[in-house]
Amino acid sequence: MTVTASFSKNVKSTFDTIVLPVFEGKKTIVQNDAIDEATRKTILASLKKQSAFTGKNGEIYSIPTPTHSTIGHVILCGLGAPNDMEALDVETIGGKLFPHIKKLKSEKIAVVMQNLTGLKKNDEAEYSVRFALGLKLRSYYFDAYKTDKKPKAKAMKVTILTEANSLAAALFKKYDAMANGVFIARDLMNEPPNKLYPASFADKVKKDLKPLGIEIEIFDEKKMEKLGFHSHLAVGMGSARKPRVLIMRWNGLPKNALAAKAKPIAFIGKGVTFDTGGISLKPGPGMEDMKMDMGGSAAVVGLMKSLALRQAKVNVVGIVGLAENMPSSNAYRPGDIIQSMGGKTIEVLNTDAEGRLVLIDALTYVQKTVKPKMMIDLATLTGAMMVALGTEYCGAFVNSNSLWDKLNEASSQTGEKLWRMPLDKSYKKEVESQIADLKNLGGKYGGACTAAAFLEHFVTDKDVEWAHLDIAGKMIHKTDSATVPAGGVGFGVRVLDRLVANHYE
Repeated sequence: MTVTASFSKNVKSTFDTIVLPVFEGKKTIVQNDAIDEATRKTILASLKKQSAFTGKNGEIYSIPTPTHSTIGHVILCGLGAPNDMEALDVETIGGKLFPHIKKLKSEKIAVVMQNLTGLKKNDEAEYSVRFALGLKLRSYYFDAYKTDKKPKAKAMKVTILTEANSLAAALFKKYDAMANGVFIARDLMNEPPNKLYPASFADKVKKDLKPLGIEIEIFDEKKMEKLGFHSHLAVGMGSARKPRVLIMRWNGLPKNALAAKAKPIAFIGKGVTFDTGGISLKPGPGMEDMKMDMGGSAAVVGLMKSLALRQAKVNVVGIVGLAENMPSSNAYRPGDIIQSMGGKTIEVLNTDAEGRLVLIDALTYVQKTVKPKMMIDLATLTGAMMVALGTEYCGAFVNSNSLWDKLNEASSQTGEKLWRMPLDKSYKKEVESQIADLKNLGGKYGGACTAAAFLEHFVTDKDVEWAHLDIAGKMIHKTDSATVPAGGVGFGVRVLDRLVANHYE
């Protein structure tokens, strides 16, 4: 069931469900033309008869309506104490509410933000938009391979009743674009690996993004060889499905002399469409989730779509390295020495440390050709990152305090949690090899840190700000959360979209 949202001061149609957000301890229902007086009295009477619903954050309470009422359902949702409430809380409540509304099969819903007295206009607009966003993000579903031919559910049309309707409508356009970016990232992550492999990934993205005004360039294995993507190609040697490089360019700045001189920003994604571990074969249990080892590339694609949909005034290059890591007679082996585009030789100690080998060629290519002022790579890179931070935070390795401050700000605004990790010379030394320049594995401990240090060896432009986001712990949700159904998360789209909006447009 898809969600469409609109914002209005006045009721312009009838609704089958009315949602009333309520602050903790304040059970008054403000008179509004969304509900008739009989329904208002029914709500107040029902509240007096019970004590379970107090308006605490996340509480949901359904009230039967009078038999003569045109409204089928009234739902109260708790926002918590007014002084404690933040925009992200409202978004979460919207997400939690979605399954309840879906179960009721409601199609026309009114959310009465006008019931909340004392809000400033900007706050009412932000809360209205975040409520709608929470509903939309939770509405995502992936059923492309279901053979049951039940008719598709109709769209859930949500009208947010707010005095700040014009402000909210303008703001929601940006959030809606971002949500659609998240959805394409989730779609890519949820696709099965027999359908989504390097070539099909590149073709699918080209089909989806080119009509939006994004320039698309795809390198096949022959072009990659010519350009020097040697370590990337090594990873894909074991698969019959050959690697690809996908480059996406969004040129949102006006075409003038000033824009022509402006350095773009760049985002790089690891796109291992299936990772068996190669010759260093992974254990069988859980290997099916390795179809999502392209989560970094999915996030970059989602970000690019978001920027294009909202016509972001910025020049951005997104590049994703696509490969399938398979064991075969052609696969690269532990003990091999391979060469990178940057010229450094690499001793392969473990073929399951393949993501960094894909990323380094993309990092080098971006610095040589794009010459960005800032670049960020995203990768489901190490299990060690999950050991360190679990599944709540993404590890962020950043070579600039200024860039970290910007990322941390965007993180707090979107709820995509980042935790800064150390970049240290000792880690860089740990990945030096005795028989080659580098080795693709550090010691027993600090695996996420040594992986980041390996990448840092290839950040050769000292003027470029760089961040590496290890999103391994944020790849998949096994169960539903408030705004993320079970499956691929699409992590990274939101925080990076906000980063761009805050500081680079």
